[in-house]
Amino acid sequence: MFRLFFREHAAFIVFQAVLVAFIMALYWLDGFRNVDTAIYSFVISTLLVVTFLAARFVKRYHFYQKILAIPDRMEHAIQREARSPEQLQSEKYLQELYRLYQNEAQALYASQNRHLQFMNQWVHQMKTPLSVMQLLLQEEGELDKNSVREEVDRLKSGLDTVLMNARLDTFEDDMQIEQVSLRAMVSEIVTENKRLFISKRVYPEIDMAEDCVVATDRKWMKFIVGQFLTNALKYTFEPNKKVYLHAECADGNAVLTIRDEGIGIPSSDLPRITKAFFTGENGRKTGESTGMGLYLAKEVCDKLGHKLTISSERGQGTAVSVSFFNQDSTTGGQDDVVIENRRSDESVRREGHPSGVESTELRSGKR
Repeated sequence: MFRLFFREHAAFIVFQAVLVAFIMALYWLDGFRNVDTAIYSFVISTLLVVTFLAARFVKRYHFYQKILAIPDRMEHAIQREARSPEQLQSEKYLQELYRLYQNEAQALYASQNRHLQFMNQWVHQMKTPLSVMQLLLQEEGELDKNSVREEVDRLKSGLDTVLMNARLDTFEDDMQIEQVSLRAMVSEIVTENKRLFISKRVYPEIDMAEDCVVATDRKWMKFIVGQFLTNALKYTFEPNKKVYLHAECADGNAVLTIRDEGIGIPSSDLPRITKAFFTGENGRKTGESTGMGLYLAKEVCDKLGHKLTISSERGQGTAVSVSFFNQDSTTGGQDDVVIENRRSDESVRREGHPSGVESTELRSGKR
């Protein structure tokens, strides 16, 4: 403690010694050479400096005790016995640091808890497709490859969700903004989910211009639009329904809308559907919801600067819209709107879509 005090005041002691020596030398050169008076002045000056330092040491004694002691808890490191302006400012600084530390620690704890809870739910959910594939393998006769493919798709979708959830914390490092054609992206997503369309006997209807282009991150947008499309199919229980995919581009803005004819969302659940782990009434019925799809979609939209809008009426379906603001979105100079998606829809038809059911966008010919 004394060593710390001395190091803190070493410059002051040296300055006082030099000052006294300078004054005595000045008087000596001026002809005032009384040795007794010089010694008396030196002793008085030394006593005054020592008295000042002793009083200062007593005043700062508890402060030195605090900073030299190793605290066992973070809050114990905060000074609460400050007396000097310097100590008061140090106390405020430490309190602000402690507040920032608490906020970061709580955010980290919440993030870790969210990841752990999500992984627990995801592992439980992934048991279903694994069990189905195990049962299929145990059946006698020819293996139903289409059923296996459906379960593999479910596993792949679950793995993608886990991967995107893990990347969300480092979103800025993973983000890459580029010009994306909405129609090309939507067509690709429909193709990737064609087996789910077939198994649910639901038909995609795409209504957007070929050259409707927005500035966004293609990978993240594919993920969240895939989430919307999967939810639309998952909660459409009746066959021969449609999922409408529509985009409007005008004046530098664009709106992409996915609307289904499913069971809809209860009004009581709507305010909470983007909360993490909220499964709602529909999710509890199916038992296949992790409550993370719409949460991740909202987080991604917020980070990309897009607006997510969800509207629904029970028994009438759900509409999800993503608004792209101040984009270099363009529409061609023509007034026609492309409704058919021949590439993705023909591939759906080739997979053996149920005969006797006809949809505008699933036919290879014109309307």
